[in-house]
Amino acid sequence: MTTQIPLEDFFRNPEKTAYSLSPDGKHLAFLAPYKDRKNIFIQRVGETIAKQITKVTDRDLSGFFWINNDRLIYVRDFDGDENFHLFSVTKDGEDEKDLTPYENVKVDIIDDLENDDEHMIIGMNKRIPQIFDPYRININTGALDQIAENPGNISGWMTDHNGKLRIAIATDGVNNSLLYRKTEKEDFRPIITTNFKESVAPMYFDFDNQDTIYALSNLNRDKTAIVKMDISTGEELELIFEHPEVDVDYMSYSRLRKVPTKISFVTWKRQNKFLDNKVKNLYERLEASLGNYEIVITNTNKAEDMFVVRTYSDRSLGAYYLYDLNKDKLEKIVDISSWLKEDELAEMKPIEYQSRDGLKINGYLTLPKNTEHKNLPVVVNPHGGPWYRDVWTFNPEVQFLANRGFAVLQMNFRGSTGYGRAFWEASFKQWGLAMQDDVTDGVNWLVDNGIADPSKIAIYGGSYGGYCTLAGIAFTPDLYTCAIDYVGVSNLFTFLETIPPYWEIYLKMLHEMVGDPSNPDDKVRMKATSPVFHVDKIKAPLLIAQGAKDPRVNQDESDQVVAALKEKGVEVEYILKENEGHGFANQENRFEFYHSMEAFLKKHLHNKSTN
Repeated sequence: MTTQIPLEDFFRNPEKTAYSLSPDGKHLAFLAPYKDRKNIFIQRVGETIAKQITKVTDRDLSGFFWINNDRLIYVRDFDGDENFHLFSVTKDGEDEKDLTPYENVKVDIIDDLENDDEHMIIGMNKRIPQIFDPYRININTGALDQIAENPGNISGWMTDHNGKLRIAIATDGVNNSLLYRKTEKEDFRPIITTNFKESVAPMYFDFDNQDTIYALSNLNRDKTAIVKMDISTGEELELIFEHPEVDVDYMSYSRLRKVPTKISFVTWKRQNKFLDNKVKNLYERLEASLGNYEIVITNTNKAEDMFVVRTYSDRSLGAYYLYDLNKDKLEKIVDISSWLKEDELAEMKPIEYQSRDGLKINGYLTLPKNTEHKNLPVVVNPHGGPWYRDVWTFNPEVQFLANRGFAVLQMNFRGSTGYGRAFWEASFKQWGLAMQDDVTDGVNWLVDNGIADPSKIAIYGGSYGGYCTLAGIAFTPDLYTCAIDYVGVSNLFTFLETIPPYWEIYLKMLHEMVGDPSNPDDKVRMKATSPVFHVDKIKAPLLIAQGAKDPRVNQDESDQVVAALKEKGVEVEYILKENEGHGFANQENRFEFYHSMEAFLKKHLHNKSTN
């Protein structure tokens, strides 16, 4: 028999996580719960006593970093509205400041200015809600200096290694232009213009800070590769690396030694190609001690001789370690969720199947432990995005469902990122059509292979996965026994009408990818593929969860479906949280949602007699 693990053990906050070294390597900062909310704590390296330096009680802190040896920066929003403010606090927990105390304004970080202890460069839509201007901000006082003005079409900014603003990315909604200037005294001038389907994404300047950059590019190729290019002319100088099957993610570099170090990409698991022997030797040294876990160096000190190391696998959130290069000393800091035992959890295995029109669909199948892997109840779990992808990693939802006896199928349907341009573009204007067929084909693959009990199949997803859930029960009503929609889109028209103001710059692109309501053909197709207009076909019981402050998928998306189904008499449960946005971040809300999910699935799958 499988040991039933308490639900809270999958979804509660880790006791300690997100470790980060101060630049001098003397202190570690980390997140730990305070009144069930993740806050920042500090301890000296080599000591165990930690000091709490923030006391946020309404919402978890999710991101922070050291700006210098004495001060940290963190960002937070309010009730999930995604209007992130920038905060500063000393390592002693003093002089805490909201540096951007502006209503309905969102902050992006452009450059932490590693060699400037008092300033950062941020982007902020303070002047006009739809666009972000770059500012130099004093992290002690909040004093702002606007260093350029966005004319309205700039979607991104990039600095060189000296913190000088020299690259901008402009868009008209469907065409992107790379703009460049040699110095901040010059005007930006366009270098390359491409349709959004092609991309040249600068990563960083070469280390002489002249005209050469490293970039991710799929120009004249299907898979994104790493190239070296002359930014002053747009000429590709050298192909650094490309993979025949998947896009390349990034090329890391050493700030201290000023050399590229490794290239990352994901096949079914994350892979590294090493460019630098020091980093290659470092990973080999860590692998020799840490065994068959994925290993990620999350942080280093400025001298690059002390490293924070994170491990993980499909069955473990892993641990944090501190590695001292000079002493060749590897020391465990903490197990992230010691209450979860790997041997009680299920393996996440890569699978593939063919779509009805001949595409290879990659995915993952997690089967419950200690059961015969035939005729199982199944939860089909399409990912959000939809321009995103599932990867091999620890997924608490998947492990929870497997522990409760369900097989879980995740698939990277067409449009999922990482598989090249053609696979991505195959999703355009295919919401509810070929994209949905890819999910249906995965379900049929499970049934044909005897894994799934066809009378016990649920579908569950968030965001686009929520749309996919609603589409599944509306357009293939006999396929699914029940469904769970988490912050999902139900109406393609209202979805496009209620995007955040800073997404408006991408609206033309969304029209090309999803549909343009002003185009008669698109309008017909969008109505045909918006589940809210087809609730008359829905017969499967439905559970819906929604955050009232969601800036991406408006509450009305869920309200519309709930009202229509209640009018029709279809069973629908609705969880609406006033203090949440696009997904439930607060621990007590997560617990409530997953308890409801468990009861719902038990009622409709486990308690259902096999036909």
